[in-house]
Amino acid sequence: MVMAQPAPRIVARFVPPVPPTIEQTGLSLGFLCDLVNKILYIQGEQTGYAIAEKIGLPFVGVTERVLDFLKGEKYLEIKGSSGLGPSSYNYSLSSRGIDKAQEDMHRNQYIGQAPVPLAEYVRATKAQSITQVTITLNDVLQAFAHLVISEELLIQLGPAFNSGKSVFLFGPPGNGKTTIAEVGASLMGGEIFVPYAVEFAGQVIKVYDPVYHRMSDTGQQGERRGYDGRWALTKRPVVITGGELTLQALDLIYNETAKFYEAPVQMKANGGLFMIDDFGRQQVSPRDLLNRWIVPLEKRIDYLTLHTGQKIVVPFDELIVFSTNLEPRNLVDEAFLRRIRYKINVRPPSLEQFKEIFRRMCEQRSIEYNDRALLYIIEELSLIHI
Repeated sequence: MVMAQPAPRIVARFVPPVPPTIEQTGLSLGFLCDLVNKILYIQGEQTGYAIAEKIGLPFVGVTERVLDFLKGEKYLEIKGSSGLGPSSYNYSLSSRGIDKAQEDMHRNQYIGQAPVPLAEYVRATKAQSITQVTITLNDVLQAFAHLVISEELLIQLGPAFNSGKSVFLFGPPGNGKTTIAEVGASLMGGEIFVPYAVEFAGQVIKVYDPVYHRMSDTGQQGERRGYDGRWALTKRPVVITGGELTLQALDLIYNETAKFYEAPVQMKANGGLFMIDDFGRQQVSPRDLLNRWIVPLEKRIDYLTLHTGQKIVVPFDELIVFSTNLEPRNLVDEAFLRRIRYKINVRPPSLEQFKEIFRRMCEQRSIEYNDRALLYIIEELSLIHI
C-alpha cells in the first residue's frame, strides 16, 4: 500500500520585500531604463501597469519613475489610455527611443523580470539554506513507505539526506539508486524564493529555469502577493544530470549573441538536490569532475568566471548525490572519498524483498499473485541468487 508523502514544510523565513524606490532595487536607473526600452522595442506598445508586471517591480515609486525619465528624454510617447491614472497610459517608443533601444539590444538582449543584485542573491540563499531542513525518522519512513527497502538502508539514508552535504550511492544497476535520490529530494520539502536573474557589474545571469524550478501553488508573481516580483516562489529544485555532464556545464554559459549568461546547473540546484547519475560515465573524467568540486564541497561556495575573466563567488548550497554502478575506489582516490560524508551501498533485494515487490506489482495490475510463477521467473531470468 502506498502511503502519502510527508506534507511539504516551509523552512525558509526569507521573503523578499517589495522595493518602494529604485535605490532599494539595487539597480541603477540607467539599467532599468534600458530594460524597459528593450521590452517596448520587442513587444510593442504597453500600459504602465503591464511594464511593471513584466519587470517584476511596483509601478508606484519605481516603474513610474523610469517611465517619467524616458518620457523626459523623449524616448517614449503616450498613445492614449485604457483607464484612469499613469499606470493605464499606453507607452510606446519614439523614433529616438527606437534608436536607443537598438543600442541597448546590441549591448545586452536580456528581456524579462529585472535581475536582483548578486549580493542579495547570496544573502537569500544563505537565509533559505538546505541545512535548515530537519528530517525526522518518521519523515523517512513515510517517504519510503511505497518502496520495498531494508531498515538498514533507511537508517543510513536518514542522516545522509539530513546532512545537506554529499552522498555517494553505489551498487549494481537496477537497484533503485535514482529512485532513492528522487524520494530523498521530496523529504526536503518547503518552498524557496529563486530570482529570475542575477546582476553583477552590469552583467545578467539567468537563474530561474522552469525545467528545475517548479512554481509553488502560491507562487504567482506580482506585488499583489506581497513580495518582490523579481523572485519566483518555487519548490526546492531537483536537478539530475547523467552522461551528458561536462566541465563547461559547471561554469557560466555566455550567449555570444544575446550577451547574457545562463547559470550553471549547480547554481540552479541551490537550495535543493543535485544528482549526478551514472557517475563515472560522463564525457569528463571523474577525477577532473571531482577536482572541480573540491572547494565547493568543503567551503559551500563556488567560483564562476565571466567572459571578461573576472571571477564571482556564489553559494554552493545543495545536497550533492553521486550515483554509480561502478566501484567507487576505481573512480576516485581515497583522499576525495573522505570528502564525501556518506557512502551508501545499495544492495540487490533479497528473495523476500523481491517477493514483496512482485506481489505489489501484481496487486497494482490486478493480477493474481503466485509463488510458483515468481520462482520460475527468477530462475529463468537469473534475477537474484536464491
